[in-house]
Amino acid sequence: MDRKISKYLMLIFFLCFGLQFCPVTCAKENLNLTTDKSTHPVIAGMSETRDALRKITSGLPNQKRQRSGKTVLYYIGMPGYNRYRIPSLIVTKKGTLLAFCEGRSGGDSGDIDTLVRRSEDGGDTWSKYQVVWSDSSNTFGNPCPVVDQITGRIYLLSTWNLGTDNESQIISWKSKDVRHPYVCYCDDDGKTWSKPVCISDIARLDDWRWYATGPGIGIQIKWGKYTGRLVIPCDHSYTETRDDVFKRNNKYGYGSHVIYSDDHGRTWQISETITPGCNESQVVELSDGSLMMNMRSYNGKQCRAVSISKDGGQSWSEITHDRTLIEPVCQASMVTYSYGNNNLILFSNPADKKSRIRMTVRLSFDDGRTWPVCRILHDGPAAYSCLAVLENGEIACFYEAGEKSPYETMIFEKFTLEWLSGQ
Repeated sequence: MDRKISKYLMLIFFLCFGLQFCPVTCAKENLNLTTDKSTHPVIAGMSETRDALRKITSGLPNQKRQRSGKTVLYYIGMPGYNRYRIPSLIVTKKGTLLAFCEGRSGGDSGDIDTLVRRSEDGGDTWSKYQVVWSDSSNTFGNPCPVVDQITGRIYLLSTWNLGTDNESQIISWKSKDVRHPYVCYCDDDGKTWSKPVCISDIARLDDWRWYATGPGIGIQIKWGKYTGRLVIPCDHSYTETRDDVFKRNNKYGYGSHVIYSDDHGRTWQISETITPGCNESQVVELSDGSLMMNMRSYNGKQCRAVSISKDGGQSWSEITHDRTLIEPVCQASMVTYSYGNNNLILFSNPADKKSRIRMTVRLSFDDGRTWPVCRILHDGPAAYSCLAVLENGEIACFYEAGEKSPYETMIFEKFTLEWLSGQ
């Protein structure tokens, strides 16, 4: 009997010890979340996380534990287009919010225009949408803006293709034309835009049929040797010759890359590629000055792919996968939250391995190695998203969500770090 008791005690000890190191996630299959998820964040190492967060937020202005109401910026049935998709959100140097999206006549191909709405009061009120560019019945989308904090100029990187060509045709060399990257700019805080210019000759390789900027946002490097460099995350299709990696359309695969500018957007260069099986990417600057690319993955891992650059985005490491950042193969958003000497990383995506549901925001204190804070914004159908940090320290998320479909509405809402962590 004594031996049996000893065995049970040892078993309990090892179970308790092991639980201390279990990864924490918002996924229902891993945690019993309460019904009201908006009031109960999931936090690993709760006391340590809250202590760290208190130190960071103590100097921020007007920080309270709060979350704003949801503002629907675009919705199915909104006059002008049949549907609205692909959110992108930035804060200009003057503090104005710009919410970009695609106005569509149908699905992922055909007549697609790039639209924008402006807010000069932190997202409380919004202008009517304006068309940044429309090219008849052709496709102009995948908005990926970046703000040059030195000059104040806003660059908008996008892609164009013939409306009669769809993605499958373009990838498999059956289309009339390829997909081309374009750039335009604005010098008046998002009110008017230059005519887009094609940069395909310097930003696309010949065997890249498909091309996509972002979608989401670009960054400007803040520290170190490459300070001031504008970096735009992109992806492309390529001819696949290896048999042991993911393939689409038999012999074609997806890869990621960045384009970057060291002369305030006058010229652009292309980086090395990141493969295999990844696209729709976002890039952030880490505390040591390196860059991290976070990518949609087709490698059967049900989570995000990651690559690191030590030279300002010119070359990239082999991909790894972040098992915490589960996904159903979808776009995601990632931004830095910098204040003083603090450099946090925020991440949002539909956090489910199978379905586009459960729009979730996560917080990392250690350059994305761990994600101790996790909170759900919308528990139902949800898809693409874009995060931004406002001038007053609040966080904004612009995302696709609905009751029956992820693509019914495009929602803007904002919240504080305290709300995110449940302080």
